[in-house]
Amino acid sequence: MLPNGPAPPMPRPYRAGADPVAVDKFRIFSLPLVNSTPMTDLKTTAGKIEDLDNKLTESRAPLGEGEPAARTRVNQLLDEGSFVETDALARHRSTDFGREHDRPYTDGIVTGYGTIDGRRVCIFSQDATVFDGTMGEVYAEKLTKVYDLALKTGVPIVGIYDSTGPRVQEGIVTLAGYARILARATEASGLIPQISVVAGDTSGIAAFAPTLADVLIVTHGTSLHQAAGEVADAEPETFGGAAVHAQSGTAQLSAPSEQAALALVRDVLAYLPANNRAEATRIDTREVAEFDLDSVIPDSAADAYDMREVVNAVVDKGSFFELSAEAAPNIITGFAFVDGRAVGIVANQPLSLGGALDSAAAEKAARFVRLCDAFNTPIIEFVDSPGFVATPAEEKAGLLRRAAGFAYAQAEASVGKLTVVTRKAIGPAYAFMGSKDLGADLVYAWPTAEISVAEAAETSLAIYGDKDKQEEMDELFLHPYAAAERGLADNVIEPSATRHYLVEGLRLLERKVVAQVPKKHGTV
Repeated sequence: MLPNGPAPPMPRPYRAGADPVAVDKFRIFSLPLVNSTPMTDLKTTAGKIEDLDNKLTESRAPLGEGEPAARTRVNQLLDEGSFVETDALARHRSTDFGREHDRPYTDGIVTGYGTIDGRRVCIFSQDATVFDGTMGEVYAEKLTKVYDLALKTGVPIVGIYDSTGPRVQEGIVTLAGYARILARATEASGLIPQISVVAGDTSGIAAFAPTLADVLIVTHGTSLHQAAGEVADAEPETFGGAAVHAQSGTAQLSAPSEQAALALVRDVLAYLPANNRAEATRIDTREVAEFDLDSVIPDSAADAYDMREVVNAVVDKGSFFELSAEAAPNIITGFAFVDGRAVGIVANQPLSLGGALDSAAAEKAARFVRLCDAFNTPIIEFVDSPGFVATPAEEKAGLLRRAAGFAYAQAEASVGKLTVVTRKAIGPAYAFMGSKDLGADLVYAWPTAEISVAEAAETSLAIYGDKDKQEEMDELFLHPYAAAERGLADNVIEPSATRHYLVEGLRLLERKVVAQVPKKHGTV
């Protein structure tokens, strides 16, 4: 007999979408089926081993309905046979609402470690089939432990998310668990790479942890949102879906399927070192794409070109891996290899806003620069920008604050930094986009570069009071040689020689040493 009445009837497993009013509070979770496994003799060694095998078998299918998607995702991502599970036999210890009768193994999350392309990683995968994907106290302890393991061993951590938030039957300890997880993710930031994959609907407080990762991948058809109630029932495509987060910059990557999302995890990790003390990744492939950089810049300043073509022509063939492509398309960010060395790419895109910087582009670039700097990845910047977008909407969007954050990230980064000015570096764009005085180690300019305080028309207006002297201003200011004369550009180079200069610069900057100022941290 239960304290408040007769024993409830045998319940059905609770599933998402069930009417909470119609589900009796004692029937929220299912009672386990009677164990059909023959009794073993626990007085013998063979019996104890058999009992362990039975328990482990049950942990691999906690509800007795086959392998859950959470475990399948882990096995698909990791190298075959490399997964070593931790806390497989963990079970919750809550006794409220008769829950002592329903204690499936794993408690709703699969944790452990293994290898991806031979590199060791820690991993966790949330199981939405157990307790409807909610997190309880033991679940939080497991997740905290695997974070601690990754931190102690200095290996990347991959999180596969599929959770609807806290397990309300366990009370406030679940929120304490979320706070502990957020603290661990914060501690791990900049120490080990963190990759998050949203493989199922993730909502409420559960939606915050994935965004603390260095790279967030959202699968199409899923939703990631902090809201609840009617808003959370909106279509994923318009509220919390992959497209929404890709366009906002919250997610660096989106994928059409789980398999594609897991493949992206492998791709990202290929460019990142194990931790912040490891050198940038190196590979043996150094094949170069065939492309004529000497003719890429149009003769007319009004004509645009695709900066991706420049990037792809300079880096090792086929190695450019773009991040946040759908957010702020006026700036390009991504990883690549140059002469087998992993590098980060930041480049203005003349095809969008003429390469002008806005608040979204500044924030996107700042975040990527900090990621590269945290993991010892040199940064190469390609510059073609007339300055910042000057509109009331941009001021309201926090252009000054977000652009200042970009400058802060550039100045703070201590990795090797190389800049190539292909065309315009006008006004503040010159200062913000990899100038020497903001911390660039080597700056190269093409002969097509226009490095100036302002466009020719504005310069003529400022000096003469009208724009009639525009051609004269072109000759006086819109070229790279004034910057080269003052040492603000280290060399004016032929476009076709760009890769050679970058390769040699990267080799030199392997020896770069920067004495750190003794301070706790900055405030931007």
